[in-house]
Amino acid sequence: QVQLVESGGRLVQSGGSLRLSCAASGQTISGSFIAWFRQAPGKEREFVGYINISGRGGTSTYADSVVGRFTISRDNAKNTVYLQMDSLKPEDTAVYYCAFAPWGSRWVTESSTYTGWGQGTQVTVSS
Repeated sequence: QVQLVESGGRLVQSGGSLRLSCAASGQTISGSFIAWFRQAPGKEREFVGYINISGRGGTSTYADSVVGRFTISRDNAKNTVYLQMDSLKPEDTAVYYCAFAPWGSRWVTESSTYTGWGQGTQVTVSS
């Protein structure tokens, strides 16, 4: 079973950048989907984006709210996925989670599809 550990969250000013990491262990993430979700206080967990890890790269999809600002990438050697967040806004403030879904999964923008979750990392964007 895969274990996921997020890191990199912190307080940042509006307009700034952060890179979150999601380190996987227990099994390879090759062929899987790794997604990022976020949850702000009092709100439901929200899809941010995912990467379908295949070959040397992988395809990624993003929520409309982060398109053009956030980028998901991977490091095969480290079995790690990154979320690069640029032009951060106060409304990006949330706990960010990475999640795992195996090869062949469908409905990969839905949190219920994902079978493994990290503990979350707090991102706070000040105005």
